[in-house]
Amino acid sequence: MKYGYARVSTTDQKLANQIELLKLAGAEKIFQEKFTGTT
Repeated sequence: MKYGYARVSTTDQKLANQIELLKLAGAEKIFQEKFTGTT
């Protein structure tokens, strides 16, 4: 099984493009995170 990891660091960025590319690369399980640089 291939795993993928998508992450963005601002709320303006989208995970969709990364997820699509990971799927095209054969990822079967994709983990995703959205983090901002603020505390």
